Amino acid sequence: MLRTTLAAGAVVAALLAPTAARADTGSAIPVLTDDRGRALTLRGWNVEDKANRGEKALSAITERHFRDMRGKGFNFARLLVFWDDLEPRPGRYSQTYLRKIERILDWAEKYDVHVLIDAHQDVFGPAFGHRGVPAWATRTDGLPFTPHPDDWFAEYFEPAVQRAFTHLYGDEDLRRAQARMWQVLADRFEDHPAVLGYDLINEPMGELREGEDLPTAARRIEREQLTPMYNRLAGAVRSVDRDTWIFVEPTPIVGEGVPTGLGRIDDPKVVYAPHFYNTAMEAGADYDPAAGWIETYEQAVTEYPKEYKVPVVVGEWGPLNNSLPNMNRFYRDAMASLGRYGSGWAGYVWCYGGGYCAVDGAGAFRTNKEETAQPYAEAVAGTVRSSVYDSGTGVYRLEYDSGRRGSRVTELSLPPGAWRVAARGKAVVLRKDEGRAWVVAAPGARVTVTVTRG
Repeated sequence: MLRTTLAAGAVVAALLAPTAARADTGSAIPVLTDDRGRALTLRGWNVEDKANRGEKALSAITERHFRDMRGKGFNFARLLVFWDDLEPRPGRYSQTYLRKIERILDWAEKYDVHVLIDAHQDVFGPAFGHRGVPAWATRTDGLPFTPHPDDWFAEYFEPAVQRAFTHLYGDEDLRRAQARMWQVLADRFEDHPAVLGYDLINEPMGELREGEDLPTAARRIEREQLTPMYNRLAGAVRSVDRDTWIFVEPTPIVGEGVPTGLGRIDDPKVVYAPHFYNTAMEAGADYDPAAGWIETYEQAVTEYPKEYKVPVVVGEWGPLNNSLPNMNRFYRDAMASLGRYGSGWAGYVWCYGGGYCAVDGAGAFRTNKEETAQPYAEAVAGTVRSSVYDSGTGVYRLEYDSGRRGSRVTELSLPPGAWRVAARGKAVVLRKDEGRAWVVAAPGARVTVTVTRG
């Protein structure tokens, strides 16, 4: 048990302290911050319902999702929403769908989970048997589409799908419709306490040109089509919401260690949100530590945030088959890598069953997924000097310099189990419940927090 050495009134006062200046890790990549200026770390999962639509849309997402995620120490959910459900006919926005989203956000608020609202698309949308952009906004110029039931990602390279992306990026009426869709979402949810950010489009793709290889095409699409699209959509969001973080994604080709061609997004609160998937592992191969994929990915994915000085949050990651011989090593290597450069991540996906699901029907972690549940600092009131978890010893160590203005409260998340928390410096530690700890430090103090199992 942690000792409480601060009077209750002082704790409350510290918790309600005013906003601090933006935290700064001193590294080339900025940190994500909350509305009180504290350095945020997000760890959580995607939450989705791709199967149901219309009146049953989002019905597979329940309060249990958020209760169980928070119970295992996670503070972040990337919520998949679909334009085709929001606007089934041009200009007609479903108030029922908006209310369903709001109900989910209320559950997230209840369990203190930050939510990223993701405008999701898979293979563009329902015109091709998937979800995302409405059929009425899908233009193919009569080009062919052949389904690939055993390799859905290959459907992105069908001529009709590629042309649909070209029209979405280029047709003025579709540009206006996409911007208006985001205005509706942002206007409705800008004041909801659970909403941290908006992910403007999931895994955008585009049309390859004759003779163009995939990495070259990806960088061109990112530079010439995605960058202006993100600037348009950011402007649409800012017309109704001035403060919420805006997340932008490169094409999925970044997963192969290809640096993005995205340009500058002219907004002060942009987050770079790549995904972290390996083609071979997605096809069923085991992790090969000697191949250097994680190292190559890390080098490539950090170029953009270093150049444009924006935080990084990985929006999706996690292989389909977690029980292969090297997967325990993969999760340990991946978690260490993600912690070196990012402000957080959302694994794919929080559901109860098989496949990509994080947990089984009883809510227990599936094989090796338990490696994602570690102690971490959710919010640091100051400048982080180091934040490292040693998976071998089970020890987490946080070092930071407490800010001289604003909030004094640093929050830690502890996964299920018995944990000891110690703090050194001009600080006090308050234990509130089994899954959280708080450190309140004097202004400008050098603080070391150590979390050990047992």
